[in-house]
Amino acid sequence: MEAPLNVLETAKRTLQIELDGISGLLSKLNNDFVVIIETILQLRGRVIVTGVGKSAIIAQKIVATFNSTGTPAVFMHAADAIHGDLGIIQDEDLVICISKSGNTPEIKVLVPLLKLAGNKLIGMVGDVNSYLARNADLVLDTTVEKEACPLNLAPTSSTTAQVVMGDIIAVCLLESRGFSRSDFARYHPGGTLGKRLYLKVCDLYINNEKPCVRPDASIKEVIIEITKNRLGAVTVILEEEICGIITDGDIRRMMEKYDSVGHLQAKDIMYNAPRTIESEELAVNALAMMRANNITQLIVLEAGIYKGIIHLHDLLREGII
Repeated sequence: MEAPLNVLETAKRTLQIELDGISGLLSKLNNDFVVIIETILQLRGRVIVTGVGKSAIIAQKIVATFNSTGTPAVFMHAADAIHGDLGIIQDEDLVICISKSGNTPEIKVLVPLLKLAGNKLIGMVGDVNSYLARNADLVLDTTVEKEACPLNLAPTSSTTAQVVMGDIIAVCLLESRGFSRSDFARYHPGGTLGKRLYLKVCDLYINNEKPCVRPDASIKEVIIEITKNRLGAVTVILEEEICGIITDGDIRRMMEKYDSVGHLQAKDIMYNAPRTIESEELAVNALAMMRANNITQLIVLEAGIYKGIIHLHDLLREGII
C-alpha cells in the first residue's frame, strides 16, 4: 500500500496539534502544582499511580520515571484495584489517578474507596469539571483543546500531555532533592547508561598486563613486550618514573624512517609526553581523552605510580562506546 500524497502534511499537522497541547500546560501549572511537589517531597510513603486504558500505560511510564529519579512509586491498575489490588496502598502513600474524562466507571468506583482510606488523592485530568477533579484533593489539569486524531477520538494529544506532566513532576522532584549523577548511577547499575555513570578505569585496566621496558631496551625487546601483552603499547620506565610510551604506530614509523634499527633503543623512538589517567577516574572520561587525542591507549596512574594500561578495546568490551 502506497502512502497518501499528503502524508507529510498529516504528519506536520499532527505534530503541531501535539505541540499545542503541550504548550497549553504552561498556563495550567498553578498553586496546586506547587503544593503537589511539596507534598510528595514530604511524603513518608510511596506515590501510587493509577488509571485505566491508555492512562494506565502512561501511569506505568510515570512510575518508571519516578523510581529511576529517586521517588518511590508503584503502579496500580484502576480496574484491578477494586478486585483486590487496593492492598497495594499503605497508610502513608499518596495516589495519583490519571484519567482524561475523569468520569469512567472504574474511577467512580475507585475514588470513594481511596477517600474512605484517607490517602491524599491527586487527579490528573483532562476535564476539571469531572467527577475525579471534584473529588480529588489536588488537581493536575492536562486538558487539551483537541486530539491529534482527525476524529478527535483516539487519545493522542491528551496522553502526550499526561506523559509531559509526569516528566515535569519528576524533574521538579529530582532538582528539589539535589539528585546527583551518583544517585542516578545507583538506580541504573545495568546496561550502557549505568556503566557510563559508575564504571571506573580501575575496574578495567586491572585485567590487563603491565607492559614496560627500560629506556635502554633494544627494539627487539620493545617489540616482544608489545606483542606479548597485546595492548598495542608499552610504557618506558626508569626507576618507577614514566619516561614515555611506544605504540604499534611508533614501531611502524620507525621502520619507515630507518633502514637499520639494530642500533636503536626504546628512548630513541618513544613518545615522551604520554597521556595518563588516574585509576579512580570514570571509564567514560578515559574514552573522552582517547577520542580527544585520537589514541587507543592511556597509561593508568595511581598517586603518580604506573599501574598499567587501559585500551579502547576494554571500553568496547564493556559497551561504554
